[in-house]
Amino acid sequence: MSEPPLASREAALRIAHAARALNGLDVRAFVGALAERYDLPLTEAKLAAVTVEELRDILAGRHAEANCAVGVELAQLKAAIALFQGQGVSGSDLPAIEPYTEGELPHSIRVGVASNRGEALDGHFGSCERFLIYQVARERIKLIDVRSALEADHAEDKNAARAALVRDCQILYLQSIGGPAAAKVVRAGVHPIKVPQGGAARAVLARLQAQLDAPPPWLARRMGVPAASLSRFAASLAPEEA
Repeated sequence: MSEPPLASREAALRIAHAARALNGLDVRAFVGALAERYDLPLTEAKLAAVTVEELRDILAGRHAEANCAVGVELAQLKAAIALFQGQGVSGSDLPAIEPYTEGELPHSIRVGVASNRGEALDGHFGSCERFLIYQVARERIKLIDVRSALEADHAEDKNAARAALVRDCQILYLQSIGGPAAAKVVRAGVHPIKVPQGGAARAVLARLQAQLDAPPPWLARRMGVPAASLSRFAASLAPEEA
């Protein structure tokens, strides 16, 4: 089994941009300094939480001897922090999260998508870099969260840790998943759906969206509503029979 990466692709990209903003620091030394300060893997969420003071302390540490010195202005430190937060990072494929308030999309369903790049359904459960979290209603699809899966790979039970990341979802789309992992996803209350060919996440969700008005039994169970076939049967009964 391959070792989990030190950083997500997005985090590595942000670090590289920040290193250039800090007088062209040696990227390898910079990664080493960050890794010593924060638990691995380095993720975009961890970088976004770094403060100017913390960055100044990191650069003043013993890694200064490896071309990771503090000789930078406050403006450069602030520019690096902005890059850590994803501002102005060219080449980024991290999709933008849409503001969402619980309950604003009535009769909607929460769906996870295993992904590695952009808004693509292109991930395997056990190795995808992130889970895209969508709220899907008949009239709207909103990307409400992006959750890094890399930290889960350091857990004692990797599959259970990954399943916990999507436990608030009713459905999880992925390219593939093994039997033991699928059992843990189901145990978390999530229905895994394999789409081996992958594709654009929103195209896959649009097909799900079209079923919300008259959901088949498997989807109705996840939504907590009567299945389309059952609702048609109930409509044909007299009120007292229903």
